[in-house]
Amino acid sequence: VAVACAALVSYTTTPPVRLLAFRIGAIDIPTDARRMHKKPIPRIGGLAIFAGFLVATLVFCEPSSQLFAIWIGGGILVILGILDDIFRLPALIKLVVQLCVAGIAVSFGILIEHITLFGAHIEFGYFSIPITILWIVGLSNAINLIDGLDGLSCGVSAITSISIFIVMLITGDYTAALITAILTGSCFGFLPYNKNPAKIFMGDTGALFLGYTLSIISVQGLFKLHTMLSFLVPFSIFALPIIDTLVAIIRRVLHGQSPFHPDRGHFHHKLVDMGFTHKE
Repeated sequence: VAVACAALVSYTTTPPVRLLAFRIGAIDIPTDARRMHKKPIPRIGGLAIFAGFLVATLVFCEPSSQLFAIWIGGGILVILGILDDIFRLPALIKLVVQLCVAGIAVSFGILIEHITLFGAHIEFGYFSIPITILWIVGLSNAINLIDGLDGLSCGVSAITSISIFIVMLITGDYTAALITAILTGSCFGFLPYNKNPAKIFMGDTGALFLGYTLSIISVQGLFKLHTMLSFLVPFSIFALPIIDTLVAIIRRVLHGQSPFHPDRGHFHHKLVDMGFTHKE
């Protein structure tokens, strides 16, 4: 019922969000070869995803430090995303806000305190704070960077959420499983409008929120697993955005560019150049 509620709210709020995007000028106009679409498409669709998640968690979940971190930090990132989708803010400003939001999450007790690797229990101690902030900011941007095709970032986030949901069920963490399921429902409600040919993009508004939320859920759940290779579980689930981001950073630095400089070298660009369609 919670998943259906999240999906329904996300689905029904997307059309008015689309109208709002046209009114406030949050439009993605294809001005370079990096863009895969040929006509202007409204952005800020992530506002509908956030609405679906917020309503469902308020109704079906018990308030917790994890949820407060997601609600407050996610809300700030949604506002940041809306402003960026309208005005295209400088990368440095976005990075500073993301660092502050990650700090908010840490203040709510969201910390990667240890990992288990090949049976060895490794405590991070004072390094747990910078490591957690790096993970949250890095994953938020990784989900944002792969948002280059219709339905890609939202679809990958939904698949990732389902993967985490299954792990949470196996480990018996039903509270985190419910939150993750609601996030999946929010993505499913938006996907009918975002699939190729897309009627609306989720923009930075949605990508930053999804990346941030998934990073917090993974910190509270995946990194605290007591298995021999718990360290590898989150990295395997988030393999696509993490590897694509790392390759993009290395590629840009080798070309003498800023790591934040947009280009047309992501995995989805290469697949399209090989002849695959958006849906393929």
